[in-house]
Amino acid sequence: MHRTYVRRRVVAASLLLGLIGLAAGPVGGALASETMRPAGQVRYVVAPGDTLWAIADEVAGDRDPRVVVHDIAQVNGVDAGSIVPGQVLLLPVHG
Repeated sequence: MHRTYVRRRVVAASLLLGLIGLAAGPVGGALASETMRPAGQVRYVVAPGDTLWAIADEVAGDRDPRVVVHDIAQVNGVDAGSIVPGQVLLLPVHG
Protein backbone atom coordinates (compact mmCIF):
# COMPACT_ATOMS: atom_id res chain seq x y z
CA MET A 1 0.00 0.00 0.00
CA HIS A 2 1.09 3.53 -0.61
CA ARG A 3 2.57 5.07 2.54
CA THR A 4 0.44 8.23 2.43
CA TYR A 5 -2.75 6.18 2.12
CA VAL A 6 -1.77 4.07 5.13
CA ARG A 7 -0.85 7.17 7.17
CA ARG A 8 -4.16 8.82 6.34
CA ARG A 9 -6.01 5.71 7.49
CA VAL A 10 -3.97 5.67 10.73
CA VAL A 11 -4.63 9.38 11.30
CA ALA A 12 -8.35 9.02 10.59
CA ALA A 13 -8.69 5.99 12.85
CA SER A 14 -6.67 7.67 15.59
CA LEU A 15 -8.73 10.82 15.44
CA LEU A 16 -11.92 8.81 15.62
CA LEU A 17 -10.64 6.81 18.59
CA GLY A 18 -9.43 9.98 20.27
CA LEU A 19 -12.80 11.62 19.82
CA ILE A 20 -14.62 8.77 21.50
CA GLY A 21 -11.96 8.34 24.18
CA LEU A 22 -10.71 4.85 23.31
CA ALA A 23 -7.10 5.64 22.41
CA ALA A 24 -4.98 5.45 25.53
CA GLY A 25 -1.52 5.39 24.00
CA PRO A 26 0.34 5.79 20.72
CA VAL A 27 -1.71 4.55 17.78
CA GLY A 28 0.24 3.57 14.69
CA GLY A 29 3.26 5.40 16.06
CA ALA A 30 1.82 8.81 15.25
CA LEU A 31 -1.21 9.82 17.28
CA ALA A 32 -2.41 9.34 20.82
CA SER A 33 -5.10 10.60 23.13
CA GLU A 34 -4.19 11.59 26.68
CA THR A 35 -6.53 12.25 29.57
CA MET A 36 -4.32 15.06 30.92
CA ARG A 37 -4.74 17.18 27.78
CA PRO A 38 -7.77 19.40 27.12
CA ALA A 39 -10.56 17.73 25.19
CA GLY A 40 -10.45 18.32 21.46
CA GLN A 41 -6.71 17.75 20.97
CA VAL A 42 -4.64 14.77 19.93
CA ARG A 43 -0.89 14.32 19.95
CA TYR A 44 1.01 13.93 16.67
CA VAL A 45 4.69 13.00 16.35
CA VAL A 46 6.25 14.71 13.33
CA ALA A 47 7.76 12.26 10.84
CA PRO A 48 10.59 13.04 8.41
CA GLY A 49 9.21 14.98 5.44
CA ASP A 50 6.07 16.15 7.28
CA THR A 51 4.90 19.73 6.85
CA LEU A 52 2.15 21.56 8.70
CA TRP A 53 0.22 21.69 5.44
CA ALA A 54 0.45 17.89 4.93
CA ILE A 55 -0.54 17.21 8.55
CA ALA A 56 -3.44 19.68 8.35
CA ASP A 57 -4.57 18.19 5.04
CA GLU A 58 -4.71 14.72 6.65
CA VAL A 59 -6.80 15.82 9.62
CA ALA A 60 -8.87 18.67 8.13
CA GLY A 61 -11.82 16.57 7.04
CA ASP A 62 -14.27 19.02 5.48
CA ARG A 63 -12.53 22.07 6.98
CA ASP A 64 -10.29 24.43 4.99
CA PRO A 65 -6.70 23.14 5.47
CA ARG A 66 -5.44 26.75 5.69
CA VAL A 67 -7.50 27.27 8.83
CA VAL A 68 -6.24 23.97 10.28
CA VAL A 69 -2.60 24.96 9.56
CA HIS A 70 -3.22 28.23 11.40
CA ASP A 71 -4.84 26.41 14.34
CA ILE A 72 -1.97 23.90 14.63
CA ALA A 73 0.64 26.67 14.46
CA GLN A 74 -1.20 28.73 17.07
CA VAL A 75 -1.80 25.88 19.52
CA ASN A 76 1.86 24.80 19.35
CA GLY A 77 3.53 28.20 18.97
CA VAL A 78 5.37 27.14 15.81
CA ASP A 79 5.91 28.56 12.33
CA ALA A 80 5.05 26.52 9.26
CA GLY A 81 8.72 25.90 8.40
CA SER A 82 10.00 25.22 11.91
CA ILE A 83 8.78 21.69 12.68
CA VAL A 84 11.32 18.87 12.95
CA PRO A 85 11.04 15.06 12.95
CA GLY A 86 10.29 13.73 16.42
CA GLN A 87 8.61 16.94 17.54
CA VAL A 88 5.26 16.43 19.26
CA LEU A 89 2.40 18.63 18.08
CA LEU A 90 -1.04 19.01 19.58
CA LEU A 91 -3.65 18.87 16.85
CA PRO A 92 -6.95 20.60 17.55
CA VAL A 93 -9.90 18.34 16.74
CA HIS A 94 -13.19 19.90 15.71
CA GLY A 95 -16.39 17.93 15.88
